Amino acid sequence: MANQLTFKQAKENNFKRLEQYVAIVDRVHGANHPEFHDVRKVFETIIKKSKEARVEKPELNEEFSQLRQITDNYKVPGDVCESYEAVYNMLEEVDKAYSA
Repeated sequence: MANQLTFKQAKENNFKRLEQYVAIVDRVHGANHPEFHDVRKVFETIIKKSKEARVEKPELNEEFSQLRQITDNYKVPGDVCESYEAVYNMLEEVDKAYSA
């Protein structure tokens, strides 16, 4: 498992794009997928805690647990765009790196 990303690497790879995509996906798909509003709220909490933390890996266990529950373990709905899928894939990558 030498190729497993660290949380810091996963943040660097994904957070900037996620900050752009999450708001757009919420606006585009939120009406048909209201659970995405919750995904956005939890993600915003993760961003806030990560920026405010004075440690490399802030306490985010609860937030990732909520995301797994809301997204049914990042299962992509069948009627969404590639950006929605990309958000779930990036969130899952960050979650796995955090949990490793």
